[in-house]
Amino acid sequence: MVSRFEIYLVNLDPEVTKNPKNTRPCVIVSPDEMNRNLAHVIVAPISSASNGFPTRLAVDLLGAKRAVILDQVRTVDSARLVKKIGVIDATNQRVLLERLQEMFAD
Repeated sequence: MVSRFEIYLVNLDPEVTKNPKNTRPCVIVSPDEMNRNLAHVIVAPISSASNGFPTRLAVDLLGAKRAVILDQVRTVDSARLVKKIGVIDATNQRVLLERLQEMFAD
């Protein structure tokens, strides 16, 4: 089962194939109840560059500084999840949820 805060390589090819050519790391931001019951998940892409925007959360991933891009969340079919490559640490989990809450508050 896919869980919130896990990082996956996501197949962004126009069609889902067994050998994706265009993958990008993304963090699962949808709640676990949704992840268990629906065939899609909400993800935020991860970039190799951070520009300091408050909607960009700096994280360490695969030995490098990267940024979760919260202003580009999208929904993808679970079949597009290629491989789990990590998980966001507890401190950044809290910050990620706080920033999402602030973004969508009235």
